[in-house]
Amino acid sequence: MADQTNHNQAGEVAPSTVDKQAPSVAEEHAPSTDSPEATDLPTANAPDPKAANPEDNPNAAKPAAASPKREKPPAAAAKAAVGEKPPAAAKAAKKEKAPAVEDKPFVEFIEQDYLPALQKAIAQQGVQDLQVSFAKQKMPITGFESAEECWQIIGSWSEIGQRQFNLYFPEEDIQGKKGFSCNEGKKPSTLESFLIDERRVTLDLLVFGLVQRLDGQKWLGRN
Repeated sequence: MADQTNHNQAGEVAPSTVDKQAPSVAEEHAPSTDSPEATDLPTANAPDPKAANPEDNPNAAKPAAASPKREKPPAAAAKAAVGEKPPAAAKAAKKEKAPAVEDKPFVEFIEQDYLPALQKAIAQQGVQDLQVSFAKQKMPITGFESAEECWQIIGSWSEIGQRQFNLYFPEEDIQGKKGFSCNEGKKPSTLESFLIDERRVTLDLLVFGLVQRLDGQKWLGRN
C-alpha cells in the first residue's frame, strides 16, 4: 500500500487532504450556536413546565382557555320554542265550558227551557190544544189541602174529554223530590213519585219522563 503521507522537496511532511477537510466538514455538521434551541431535557435552573405554577414560572404550560358558549341563532331558538308546553297561564286563559241549562235557577229553567220543550214534545204526539201553566199553589189532591204551596206545572187539553196533569216540585229543585198526579174532570186522589231513581235529572230526561207517563195513561197518540 502506498504511503498516504506526502513529502515536499524540503523533506517536511505535508498534511494529507483528509486532514485539511476535517475541520470544515465538522463545522458544517456541528449545531449552530447563534440561536438557542429548546430541548426536552430539564436543567438544574429550569423547573418542569408541566409541574410549575404558571403564576411563578412564565415558561410553564398554561391550560387551554375554554371556548365561549355559542348562543343559539334566533331561528334555532324559535324552532326550539315550538315544542315547548304552554304555560299554566295559557291553559287558564282557555274559554271555560258554558254551564248546563240544568244549573240555572229553578224558576228560570222551568220557564225558559222546560215548558217550551215539553209543549213541543206533547204536540208531536198529536195533542193540538195543550194548555200549560207554571204556578205556586196548593196541591189539588184529596188529603193534601193543608199542605204548603209548592211549584207546579199544570197541563190540560180537552180533545177527548177534559184531561189534566200536575207535576210537583216541593223542593224547588229539579234534582230534588218530584210528584205527579192526573185526572179526567175529577179531583185527583193519588200522588205519585216522579223520576225518583235517577241520579241526575236533565232537561231531556224530564221531558221524556213526563211524555212517557202520559203515554202510559193512554192520553197520547192513538190512545
